[in-house]
Amino acid sequence: MAINRPTVAQLRAFLALAEYLHFRDAAAVLGMSQPALSGAVAALEQTLNTRLVERTTRKVLLTPAGERVARRAETVLAELDRLVEEVRAARGPLVGPLRLGVLPTVAPYLLPSVLPRLSRDFPDLELSVREQQTEHVVAELLAGRLDVVILALPVPTSGVAELPLYTEEFLLAAPRALEIGPEPVPRKVLTELDVLLLNEGHCLRDQALDLCREVGAQATAATYAASLATLVQLVSGGLGVTLLPQTTLPVETRRADGLAVYRFADPAPYRRIGLAYRETSPRVEEFQALARSIRIAVAEAHPEVRIDS
Repeated sequence: MAINRPTVAQLRAFLALAEYLHFRDAAAVLGMSQPALSGAVAALEQTLNTRLVERTTRKVLLTPAGERVARRAETVLAELDRLVEEVRAARGPLVGPLRLGVLPTVAPYLLPSVLPRLSRDFPDLELSVREQQTEHVVAELLAGRLDVVILALPVPTSGVAELPLYTEEFLLAAPRALEIGPEPVPRKVLTELDVLLLNEGHCLRDQALDLCREVGAQATAATYAASLATLVQLVSGGLGVTLLPQTTLPVETRRADGLAVYRFADPAPYRRIGLAYRETSPRVEEFQALARSIRIAVAEAHPEVRIDS
């Protein structure tokens, strides 16, 4: 007697809904419409002949059966992804689809030099890129919706392996009219300045706050920005100062006429950028090859940063 079985698409749709407990957010992550997501979940409920979710006016709750199915679905999909990864790895290095996550404070400055290099080194690679903040790219990685991510190290969670790429210093960006003093400037100069930050969720914000706390400086609580581009314009307009990673300078200093940039005295603050992937992934050798290619691209485009290996 034939048994009705859920489809992979139904399981992925339900697992995203179970994670976000909101149709709009889950649909956005999956890149599908809310009606399509709702239809997939309803089809899964019909296949299993049981209610999996309780729909309220504002959010979704899992029924006891839904919680059991979510746990099982996560295991099933993880094993299916592992099967696919093993087959791809057997075909050769970096052949076929690769889902890459990148931080917003890295992507615009790294990808223009890295993508052409990857295209030359791995012509059969089918790369898709998703730009998200650290918390989200790590969650997507662990959920199996991303294969590898580029982010600031160390990764703030377990179950993730790291491959360092490069280390770059932070520089002080200030309005040109502001008298900062001769280079290199000491970290303590931040105690005399209004430090502008990115919105919550950006790891660059957290790194800037750590430096402020270290020297006893206070970040201004009145002004935040959603992107480095906006942050630089605020600084150029005289609202305060900020910290910029070295790789961002060619782009951001070109956009802001009223900006001056200063190096810090040793030991200068810095961030370390690397690749991260699931510890259970069978594609370690592929990711190592990917890391080598990225390091070469960064070294050519940004000789001022230190390449890690």
